Amino acid sequence: MKAPFVVALALVSLFVSSAVTADEAFPKGQWVSLFNGKNLDGWTPKIKGYDLGDNYGNTFRVEDGVIKVGYEAYDSFDKRFGHLFYKQPFSNYRFRVEYRFVGEQCKGGEGWALRNSGVMLHGESPEEMTKDQDFPTSIEVQLLGGDGKRPRTNANLCTPGTNVVKEGKLFTPHCTSSSSKTYHGDQWVTVEIEVRGNDVIRHLIDGEVVLEYTKPQLDERDAHAAKLIEKAGTKVLSGGSISLQSESHPIEFRKVEIMLLD
Repeated sequence: MKAPFVVALALVSLFVSSAVTADEAFPKGQWVSLFNGKNLDGWTPKIKGYDLGDNYGNTFRVEDGVIKVGYEAYDSFDKRFGHLFYKQPFSNYRFRVEYRFVGEQCKGGEGWALRNSGVMLHGESPEEMTKDQDFPTSIEVQLLGGDGKRPRTNANLCTPGTNVVKEGKLFTPHCTSSSSKTYHGDQWVTVEIEVRGNDVIRHLIDGEVVLEYTKPQLDERDAHAAKLIEKAGTKVLSGGSISLQSESHPIEFRKVEIMLLD
């Protein structure tokens, strides 16, 4: 269902301006850490099957100055996908994480989730998620590690409830590989993402662009995304939440930084 153009435009403007207002606490053009190195202040967990804020099994925690995602309290992962949301949305920025995979995958994790996590961008708010929802409707930058044998690109794109435009055409595959090399082992890897509202998103590793696309948008074929479209009056995504993923393989983040852009 489409709202009249003027109403849609007003709603888009309201969303973008609220994101910009939230952004204004950060100086533009400077890297700012979103993680204080001590605790999860400013971050809220949402784990499938649990209420917002319920950090089941201490899945997300801070130890030794890093954010750790671990599953010691899980008998089996049982598709309990989790996301750690930052407290405010953003629109135009560069985002940088330094991470590594450690240890063994949680029992019961999906085969494809081995050494697999992600950064979710342009996401819905955690309050908009249903209790049993797997992933926030968002643009996902996949963080992927190799198995020590086979090639596996990193900083891929996945689109839960969303689509993008690539090479001038609407691009609807759920996941798309980047052009990166494979990162095996427990090495620290730095992934950077340049986000320009509804214009362009670029994935970078070691300063090199490994994937680029434009015009992120909600997918009207997805039932939950369709409700978000009806609520907002548009499928255009110009900003939104940022979250870090829990997908069954232990991972550590020692840097989580943002630089606001004009």
